[in-house]
Amino acid sequence: MSTPLRTSYPVPVEDLIPAGRRLAAELGEIPSQNRLMKHLRVGKDKAKAVHIALTEERAEDRPETRLHSVPDPDETTTETTATDPTPDGAAEESPQVTPPADMVSADAAAPVEPVPAAANAEGISPASEATTDTAPETGDEMRPVRSWPVLLLALPAFVAVWSGWVGLGELTGFGVVHPLPGIADGFTLNSAITLPIGVETYAAFALRVWLSGCVPVRARRFAKRSALAALALGALGQVAYHLLEAAGVTAAPWPITTAVACLPVAVLGMGAALAHLIHTRENGEK
Repeated sequence: MSTPLRTSYPVPVEDLIPAGRRLAAELGEIPSQNRLMKHLRVGKDKAKAVHIALTEERAEDRPETRLHSVPDPDETTTETTATDPTPDGAAEESPQVTPPADMVSADAAAPVEPVPAAANAEGISPASEATTDTAPETGDEMRPVRSWPVLLLALPAFVAVWSGWVGLGELTGFGVVHPLPGIADGFTLNSAITLPIGVETYAAFALRVWLSGCVPVRARRFAKRSALAALALGALGQVAYHLLEAAGVTAAPWPITTAVACLPVAVLGMGAALAHLIHTRENGEK
């Protein structure tokens, strides 16, 4: 079996004809253009030129017989053979050389390989390759997840957390105060509301900063730790209130009172520190 030409440079048609002759000698017939394209790894134009040269050489070797080459599947016209009148006046068709059926089907069904880049530089169109189209993404796949269920979940949690912190504040000395003495003596405020507003609001804010991924590394690290700490303090506060309420205690022990009294100051410090870290650039940033 002859070896196909393998080169990255354009090969002239004259250099391709000897390889075509060897292939024709092996097959016993002139190969089709598709077979030449596959074997010689050239484009359609060069394969056609080699096919014509082989046909002419075979016609010169056998002047009494005209060979009829196998037509390509994509060609719509076929070559007709010339007929010579017989002495009796009857037209006699020239004999046609037909390759075996298995060779024709193999040539017709053989996939066309793409032409090398060097052949493209000569203007030879490469063989088309089958590609698989990818369906574009639909708008439904990019639709964001709705966050309104979080509000529904927050309503019962807000009621329980608010009542728990307010109740614990009253057990630890928080109560009604006059925040504006001498200005608005009639204006009163229950200082127990500072516990749920401060602790739970900071926990939600720090959690948002931690999960956003749009802040410096130091701010994100601090937000993570302080958010978990605030959530743990909130849980402990709820547990302490319900235990004291179930035991009928009217005044919380001094350790609990001390811890609850320090919560507003701790929340203020953590909030100020987190806000400062958010707006502080990392080393090396401009």
